[in-house]
Amino acid sequence: MTMDTVESRRTLNINPSFVIGISILIVWIVIAIFADQISPYNPIKTVAGAREAPSASFLFGTDRLGRDVLSRVMHGSRISLMLGLISVLIGAIVGTLFGILSGYYGGLIDTIIMRITDAMLAFPGILLALVVIASLGTGIIKVMIAVGISTIPIYARLIRSTVLTVREQPYIDAATLLGVRDIVIMYRHVLPNTLAPLIVLSTLQVGNAITIGAGLSFLGMGAQPPDAEWGLMAATGRAVLGKAWWISTFPGIAILTAVMACNLLGDSLRRTIDPRIRLR
Repeated sequence: MTMDTVESRRTLNINPSFVIGISILIVWIVIAIFADQISPYNPIKTVAGAREAPSASFLFGTDRLGRDVLSRVMHGSRISLMLGLISVLIGAIVGTLFGILSGYYGGLIDTIIMRITDAMLAFPGILLALVVIASLGTGIIKVMIAVGISTIPIYARLIRSTVLTVREQPYIDAATLLGVRDIVIMYRHVLPNTLAPLIVLSTLQVGNAITIGAGLSFLGMGAQPPDAEWGLMAATGRAVLGKAWWISTFPGIAILTAVMACNLLGDSLRRTIDPRIRLR
């Protein structure tokens, strides 16, 4: 283990942003896993009167149908976190494949892939996701696919730029001269060198995916009633925000903390991995 690696790990461990980000994220993951055991009520059943204010019995109050908001926020973490992770997984796999092919082969393949990504990047992420949703239909699974597709060009661009540098290394030329197949070179030598920026981008994109997914659900194109999903919950309380602020506020805070945790974690990883930033 090199001194630079040891220093990077030590920096990561004492970085306040990393500690805060990973702590918040762990809390939400634990809540998502054990929501059935720790939530006080069934998230889809009426347990009290409509729009009851926060109290000792209902810490986050109840919604317009008398369902416990705290229980729905807890169960909503499952959908929102899963949406972020699966969307990022879709975008990372497809975008990495395109980026490696584009950067490694260059020429016509590079031109075709980059022109497609340029066209996709011309649309804001949520707008591109709306176009996909319009084609596929509504539903949380289709939102995951739509958000994943909207992130593909971001990954393709990043991975391509990394591969362009790796491709010029002597060991790539040596492997080619030895007759090693392109697919083996890309898997054994090119892909491992893209993992560091890929991990950083994926961490940041989870927060972005949660935001876009919540936005689509807020517009009625994602999760459907009676599902407990943060964006959908925020949408149900907007009509009575002045009288029952808690219905939309607490799901909004949940979105804020989850996205903030992902951004803090991603920024900490970026500062740790990139030596140019560490030296500033």
